[in-house]
Amino acid sequence: MSSKLPFASDYMHLCHPAILERMAATADTSNIGYGCDAICARAKEKIRQACRAPEAEIHFLIGGTQTNVVAIDAMIPPYQGVLAAETAHINVHESGAVESSGHKVLTLPSHDGKVWASDVEHFLAAFYADETWEHMVEPGMLYITHPTELGTLYTLEELTRLSEVCHDNHLWLYLDGARLGYGLAATGTDVTLADVARLCDAFYIGGTKVGALMGEAVVFPRPGVVKRFFTQIKRHNSLLAKGWTLGLQFDTLFTDNLYFDISRHAIRMAERLKDGVRGKGIELYADSPTNQQFIILPEAKAAALAEKVDCEVWARLDGGRLAIRLVTSWHTREEEVDQLLALL
Repeated sequence: MSSKLPFASDYMHLCHPAILERMAATADTSNIGYGCDAICARAKEKIRQACRAPEAEIHFLIGGTQTNVVAIDAMIPPYQGVLAAETAHINVHESGAVESSGHKVLTLPSHDGKVWASDVEHFLAAFYADETWEHMVEPGMLYITHPTELGTLYTLEELTRLSEVCHDNHLWLYLDGARLGYGLAATGTDVTLADVARLCDAFYIGGTKVGALMGEAVVFPRPGVVKRFFTQIKRHNSLLAKGWTLGLQFDTLFTDNLYFDISRHAIRMAERLKDGVRGKGIELYADSPTNQQFIILPEAKAAALAEKVDCEVWARLDGGRLAIRLVTSWHTREEEVDQLLALL
């Protein structure tokens, strides 16, 4: 176990204690498998209520990369690809997992991690203006993340515009919500979970990074988008036999607003960190309102920090400087933030 301050990611701790308590309480009970149990059914209904999508189809998977691969492969045919920002997780940090399923990632410019609707329109116009487009990988989906890889957020206007462009051009809009809780809890955001459900064709609610032991909840707000998604999960070797262990975690997270309360805690800790960094005159690499904060340090200072803090080098800049990512979570404590600031 590391003795360093834990700021490398938001999944450095096991899970919220309430989930462990629920697991212990059900240790001697039996449940049918594959997510077809009463616990999963109860969790799904709570998620539908939170999304204000009473007919939503919901499935539980284990991790984010697995979820992206299964959802994308199920939603678009083999001859189509997926549009995404050049900085998108599926393009950079998923080892070609989506492309290994046969779907090329078609990159768009990244604007602080975000995709602009105008860039989607320009891509589509240029694609179909090419007389040889039938020899090329046709875009069938737009993939976005909220928050983005840089911790930035879409506004409601931006998300609405992307939804309009996608639907006008027969593209699915899919939102990777690995850190969705932290995005929804960010100060000043005007995007709600109900907005995400209303504007996206599919998205997932991240649990692994927001208090769960593991697990992501895939939501299709309008049923029928994908036929036999359950079977397609199994086809991808991704169906957990003890599915109730995932349902139990989401049932716990979506009881008494726990998911949103622990997300807000992470944001408070990030804001405490950000205010402290600014007070020390340290430059920010990105102006993130979420739980990922990016600071710029001289290489020697960054190396000294890494001896006492688990953190990640995000980018190498000119002049011997490094952009360092520091991540708060549901578990972060005020004293840990203060100790980090003292080291800076």
